[in-house]
Amino acid sequence: MNAAAHPSHTAQRHHPHFGRPLCREDLKSGSLRAAFLASAVGAQAWSEEQLARSLDRTLAAVPPGDVWVFAYGSLIWNPLFPFVDKRIATIYGFHRSFCLWSRIGRGTPERPGLVLGLDRGGSCTGLAYRIAAAHVREELTLLWRREMVTGSYVPTWIRARTRCGAVPAVAFVINHGSPAYAGRLATPEMARCIAEASGLHGRCAEYLVRTLTGLREHGIEDRALDEVERALAALAG
Repeated sequence: MNAAAHPSHTAQRHHPHFGRPLCREDLKSGSLRAAFLASAVGAQAWSEEQLARSLDRTLAAVPPGDVWVFAYGSLIWNPLFPFVDKRIATIYGFHRSFCLWSRIGRGTPERPGLVLGLDRGGSCTGLAYRIAAAHVREELTLLWRREMVTGSYVPTWIRARTRCGAVPAVAFVINHGSPAYAGRLATPEMARCIAEASGLHGRCAEYLVRTLTGLREHGIEDRALDEVERALAALAG
């Protein structure tokens, strides 16, 4: 069947913001959640009450004050929140992986893309952002609307090691129980899915390129993502 014949695919193509990068107003207005609710995967969208309870549980695990957020994917090049400090940081016990199906932002239900999650094992180098205490609740509410829209992650406090010492940071670890968890795919399969997918916030391949660019601008290497980039280039001939 032609992709245009799928109602949800057609609806995304005619959405006024189709292909536009995610912006802060999408989070403040609730339009990101609205897009999920209007799609074929709308039943998976969390309510504002669920998001608030998740955030409450996460914040209850640490003393009040400034909060660090560990970024490993799009938060590196599009954080959308103000921060008072930024450091290159490494965590252990998790690695960066294209392990999450994207059926709205970078794909469709019929042709899902892939976005990054933290999966078990190994290590990951990214960025740690510090949000000032006075803005923690407001900014993390928006961050939860962005990252926890369907509960595909588990907010987890991890020890992020920086040149200025280790800091406790919240990181979004993949939820293995989520229907959006893609598992550990082979690199050629990742590249094929990334090459073919496009969604509300643009092409999946653009997501990969922006992430690699953001990492390289900070002197961070990721051999696994480099392999996906090479596989994607091979598909393009």
